[in-house]
Amino acid sequence: MTELKKKVCMVGQFGVGKTSLVRRFVFSLFDDKYLTTIGVKIDRKDVVVGSLALTMILWDLAGEDDLAQIRISHLHGASGYILVADGCRAGSLDKAVELQQRIEEQVGSLPCVLVLNKCDVRERWEVDLAAAAARGWPVFETSAKSGAGVEEMFLGLARKLASEGQ
Repeated sequence: MTELKKKVCMVGQFGVGKTSLVRRFVFSLFDDKYLTTIGVKIDRKDVVVGSLALTMILWDLAGEDDLAQIRISHLHGASGYILVADGCRAGSLDKAVELQQRIEEQVGSLPCVLVLNKCDVRERWEVDLAAAAARGWPVFETSAKSGAGVEEMFLGLARKLASEGQ
């Protein structure tokens, strides 16, 4: 079995659920307390994609509203990234799109997926799912709280990394 290690960055505004998504995926845990990430927190998870053993090195970057605030050095060497938006905050999708454009300008085109988090409270969503899908990225609806869609989202990016040979 072929083994690979891939750096994946979690990017998005403050409070969209980046840390909670990583905790749910890596440890199967959720905590209602808001956990502010300062700088970067790194975790890892081994997954299997076909005949490939892939270690995802997950860089949970502190939430920022401006890429200038994200240290570009954290993005260098990344194989892909996850744009996280809060389905209950329309502005978080706009900010994710803006961050993606700035990332592409700074480090080039990398595989990415868009996550609309908090699908457990879909009745409160402000994000237009059709507008999100129109961006052309794979879009996943997740809930770090319930676990819905979390594994599928991370594995979706893992498959993309494996298929693109990143």
